[in-house]
Amino acid sequence: MATIKDIAKQAGVSSATVSRVLNYDETLSVSEDKRKLIFEIAEELDYMPPRKRNVGKVAKKLKIGLVHWYTMSQELDDPYYMSIRLGIEKMCYENDVEIVKIFKPDEYDFQKLESVDGFIAIGKFTDSQISKIYDRSQNIVFVDSSPMEEKFDCVVIDFEKAVTGALDYLWEIGHRKIGYIGGRETIGPDHIALGERRESVFKSHMMALGAYNEAFVHIGAFLAESGYRLMKQAIQSGGETPTAYFIASDSIAIGALRAVHECGLKVPKDINIIGFNDIPTSKYTVPPLTTVRVHKEFMGETAVELLLERIIKRRDISKKVIIPTALQVRESTCKV
Repeated sequence: MATIKDIAKQAGVSSATVSRVLNYDETLSVSEDKRKLIFEIAEELDYMPPRKRNVGKVAKKLKIGLVHWYTMSQELDDPYYMSIRLGIEKMCYENDVEIVKIFKPDEYDFQKLESVDGFIAIGKFTDSQISKIYDRSQNIVFVDSSPMEEKFDCVVIDFEKAVTGALDYLWEIGHRKIGYIGGRETIGPDHIALGERRESVFKSHMMALGAYNEAFVHIGAFLAESGYRLMKQAIQSGGETPTAYFIASDSIAIGALRAVHECGLKVPKDINIIGFNDIPTSKYTVPPLTTVRVHKEFMGETAVELLLERIIKRRDISKKVIIPTALQVRESTCKV
């Protein structure tokens, strides 16, 4: 049986680092790539932790399919989904559950998939994609989306509370000209456009406050490069610049921070910035980023608990679990 020492040797880190990663120690300073490598080596070596979380006794080792709407390279560009996946993998290791990873379901032949006990689907999916998954197992838990809630379990966050809470904070500290920088996503091979909840909640809440300005809204992709480009365009457009921006992801916000700096302005003196997700690098930006903290790893862990409950206890009534968020105030915001 593989040991922590075996994993440490392959990963090129200390045994203590491996132990802290596998126990999901959030105080450990280690890159997401190294964290991912440690989990993947643990899975490859079939590592079994000495203490398992007692979710239920089963007669055989369970196998689940982990379906990700992103490719592996896309996941690296958006650590939000990587953190959810790592939370799922951690929980599966602790419960001796085997995982089959499936990236981009349209490119995967589900007919070749051996028997699985259920699926956890991360992201957003078309009806056709859901049908392919459902044909293999009726035990499905969705994370970060909630299709057919009367039928499937899901784990989501309350975007309305998260966004309105961030905007109310900016309002309370004196900002009246608040902008938005975000992205939009598509699903499936036909690139079907998705609505973006953060954008729609921003618009409705700012309209309710009587302060919505269409010129302050900039839409691109959920990438740092997009945030950099959109913020530069906003500042150099010659029009009025908001005193604060709510930005739909920390990755976009990191690009925006650089753009502000290159334009000769300062955060938060000239422009306040709030991000979304609280990825690990957010506390190390200059200045440290105020952001909406999403408990991403816990979302993944909760999805595993729901699926095991479905499989072991044969629950047939669906559950929707809403994970709370919290505004993490740092130095990228200040009173007007």
